[in-house]
Amino acid sequence: MPSRLSRFAFPLLAYAFAAMMLGTTVPTPLYALYADRMHFQVLTTTIIFATYAGGVLFALLAFGSWSDAVGRRPMLLAGVGFAIASAVVFLVADSVALLLIGRVLSGLSAGVFTGTATAAVIEAAPERWRTRAAAVATVANIGGLGAGPLLAGFLVQYAPQPLHLVFVVHIVMAVLAGLAVLIVPETSPRGGRVGLQRLSVPGEALPVFVIAALAAFAGFAVTGLFTAVAPSFLADVVGVGNHAVTGAIVCSIFASSAATQIAANRIPPPRAVAVGCAILVAGMATLAVALHFSSLPGLVAAAVISGVGQGMSFSRGLAAVVERTPPQRRAEVSSTYFVVAYVAISLPVIGEGLAAQAVGLRTAGVGFAIAVAVLATGCLIAIVSRERTRAA
Repeated sequence: MPSRLSRFAFPLLAYAFAAMMLGTTVPTPLYALYADRMHFQVLTTTIIFATYAGGVLFALLAFGSWSDAVGRRPMLLAGVGFAIASAVVFLVADSVALLLIGRVLSGLSAGVFTGTATAAVIEAAPERWRTRAAAVATVANIGGLGAGPLLAGFLVQYAPQPLHLVFVVHIVMAVLAGLAVLIVPETSPRGGRVGLQRLSVPGEALPVFVIAALAAFAGFAVTGLFTAVAPSFLADVVGVGNHAVTGAIVCSIFASSAATQIAANRIPPPRAVAVGCAILVAGMATLAVALHFSSLPGLVAAAVISGVGQGMSFSRGLAAVVERTPPQRRAEVSSTYFVVAYVAISLPVIGEGLAAQAVGLRTAGVGFAIAVAVLATGCLIAIVSRERTRAA
């Protein structure tokens, strides 16, 4: 591959990563429109959202190790293909069944892209960017997730064809991402083998893993809640129907998470996870108050605070687990950690939908916040107790 293209591999791959992750959160501001058009309730919205996590989990387990064997480019192109197929399905969607298919395809794209693109961006980084390549991959990943609802909310609120234009835009972005992947050099030496991703945790890492995974579960449950239910909170509880505001609120939780993951990179993992859990508790208290008083500023504050707590506890929790894991088993342990995170995105949100049907959206949201706060508090107590025991 000509050297002049090699120079652009790093930014082009970072763009491709961000563009693909953007597409996975684009539907968030549209859920209210689909619900009105197709006459479904919050529970159905949460199920549609959760199918995305199912697609991610399948891709992580089935294809997680493939890029090491066949190369980064084929897997990245497959991820682009899934993203375009998802956007096309959403363009023609006129039923809940098609929305489910579109979300599964989007999840497959994210699952294929996340690990592969992270590795490709780091491998393509020029020498002067080596120490910051992982941070760039994090910004591309989480930044793309945050940009999706922000872009979609603006287009849905202020541009024509609210259920179509944003997917056309994303198809164009995905095609450009595919071209970027095609023209840059392959970054993988192509070692390893094709097979299912093994999930396990070695005994020496298990105590740390359990605490970190529970903290990650709490944080990702909140991320899933805002991504799936924020439009309903705004419209039905706060009384704000502006889709751009919805997109901005969902964007804020991802933006604060990404910024925190980078800023907290040098904080010792146990301390960072403990602080992250404490901040998450504060975020949930803010959310409960915001829902009780139907407060838009409170909902925004809850998103930002929760994003800080989620970003700190998740990223440093993974670092804590990796520190205790033998190098040859880190891939399977990291995959297990991500499986916990994506289960957290889906199942608690469906529980929120069921609770909303039974007791109302406001009460269900407050109950969700209390449950997450209790879980995060338990993790905080476990960390403090463990550190005191080690220090004694």
